[in-house]
Amino acid sequence: MSGASSDYGVAPKGYRLPPATHVGLVRIQVADLDRSIAYYEEVIGFRLLERVGGVARLGPHGADVTLLEIHEKPGVHSVERRGRIGLYHFAILLPDRAALGRFLKHLSDIGERAGMSDHFVSEAIYLSDPDGIGIEVYADRPRTAWRHEARQLAMTTIPLDAEDLIAAGGDEAWTGAPAGTVIGHIHLYVRDIDEAAAFYHDALGFDKIVWSYPGALFMSAGGYHHHLGTNTWAASAPVASDDDAKLIEWEVVVPTAHDVADAAASLESSGFRVERHGETAAARDPWGTQLRLVSETR
Repeated sequence: MSGASSDYGVAPKGYRLPPATHVGLVRIQVADLDRSIAYYEEVIGFRLLERVGGVARLGPHGADVTLLEIHEKPGVHSVERRGRIGLYHFAILLPDRAALGRFLKHLSDIGERAGMSDHFVSEAIYLSDPDGIGIEVYADRPRTAWRHEARQLAMTTIPLDAEDLIAAGGDEAWTGAPAGTVIGHIHLYVRDIDEAAAFYHDALGFDKIVWSYPGALFMSAGGYHHHLGTNTWAASAPVASDDDAKLIEWEVVVPTAHDVADAAASLESSGFRVERHGETAAARDPWGTQLRLVSETR
């Protein structure tokens, strides 16, 4: 996901996140930990790495890396159909199209319903977990196939060719999320795109990549199609509270501790509060969604 492009995107005027920046761990809050573990193992294909009390850590098979941390809070409300300000979905990036084809075949085999879209830069499958938390599972097309015009990447939503995708998986069965699976991006509901841009683009330092998509803004580092999406499609919905199933926080991973300090300083200079914890730093966007800056070398 590294390698900045000079052909598309708009860099912030001040601090700019390093090209190697990517999304790390996602922390969510759910009502029933046993139910969630079963779903993420059986449907999504994650592996349980550790469970301590009301917290479980899960990741792909063949790699001891935590991608999802689930916190149990009994009694929290499921996400309403219209959503809440906060998480729209978190997105699991599989290493190749064949893996996504096998995943889609697996969903068909177990009778799991899902949405599907072709976004030009990627092919995506959409699900909701037992608490209504949105999930995207996707695979990227090669960057050489991405198109851009007037400094924007071409991204859209058209029907996915499910048969062709399943065929790409061949005869190999789905055995869970393979090594190389990562969290590719986060997509958030926000109330105002300009306010979102002020925080994530001007202050945090993501590049703008797509800004003409109706009601949405996509941002990234290093020329990726998006590490972060924001949209106002649920602008009238309430903000997710501590009594809701929700995103607790997501990690923005930068190369070094110095990069953490630089990004934190940029947020502070723009008037946003930053809490430092050792070599990490946390900040909340204008609607309370928390991100944590961490270094690759932590």
